[in-house]
Amino acid sequence: MASKRRPIVGVVMGSRSDWKETMEHAAATLAQLGVPHEVRVVSAHRTPDLLFEYARDAAERGLVAIIAGAGGAAHLPGMLAAKTHLPVLGVPVHSKALNGLDSLLSIVQMPGGVPVATFAIGKAGAINAALFAGSMIAATDDKVRAKLLAFRSEQTADVLAAPDPRR
Repeated sequence: MASKRRPIVGVVMGSRSDWKETMEHAAATLAQLGVPHEVRVVSAHRTPDLLFEYARDAAERGLVAIIAGAGGAAHLPGMLAAKTHLPVLGVPVHSKALNGLDSLLSIVQMPGGVPVATFAIGKAGAINAALFAGSMIAATDDKVRAKLLAFRSEQTADVLAAPDPRR
């Protein structure tokens, strides 16, 4: 997002391949809501030191939440949650082996004391994680609240405008 405002949400993923079809939708939704964000590849397995640094410095840099997408073993959201007090919103990415079920179970089965809010597999999860982050921010940001309420109102209007699916 090209914004002069400092990012307040981090959108991270374990691999560049997680961007297309999944995490790009989190970033697009945050942009639609006017939420300044940053996007990074931070691998739990290939760059663990970078992951620890990212988590350690996130709050100091002004982030209020992290949306973390990961596939397969999907350790990224849990490792981030273990290293920061910020809310971590986990997005399971589709995997070839088990269609993302492995990712979902890896993220959602965090031990008590290390929470990760977990969303649906793939695009829907990425969009909902961004909307959830927007909802948290809307509690104290009038501009984001207005955009979030407009988004929800537009969804309602779209359904009401065409209630008969045959037309």
